Amino acid sequence: MTELVLDTQVLVNFQHHDFTGHGPHGHRWVDVKSFRFPQGIQDRELLAALVAHEQFRDDYAGGGVDPAGTRHGPYWLKHVTAHAYRPVANTDALRTLRGWASRHGSIPESLEETLASTVHASIDSATSCYHLQDLGHQKFHDWGGVHSDFHEYIAIDQDRALLTLLVAADD
Repeated sequence: MTELVLDTQVLVNFQHHDFTGHGPHGHRWVDVKSFRFPQGIQDRELLAALVAHEQFRDDYAGGGVDPAGTRHGPYWLKHVTAHAYRPVANTDALRTLRGWASRHGSIPESLEETLASTVHASIDSATSCYHLQDLGHQKFHDWGGVHSDFHEYIAIDQDRALLTLLVAADD
């Protein structure tokens, strides 16, 4: 199996920015995990390696990564496979994330700069981008409906041998 090596992790927490005059922060955040991989690995193999990776076992509800975990985001882990991801145009991924970020109104300039340098830059430089499709409520784990919004993208930059997992949600 392809080995992915965790390179960086950044949590962009909207609450850490001054929303005065911008509407509510909406308890939103984006978790950005970047992984290095050997050159020449096809996207589907990379997606499968990510799903099998320990860092993927994260419920994104405050518990962090659980090496023995059975949850990923709102879903039981067993339902999230490489085939659950669909190719998406980089521009469409950016449009969705920008719309989600500004759904309560404008966002502070400091947050826009942070999103641009982390989230948007990862998608902009990607040679391919994938979106976790909605697997349906029947695939939710026991408390899987806790997020009102949950967006997950995988940006793969084959030129730099970098895969970035982006999860945007709310508390």
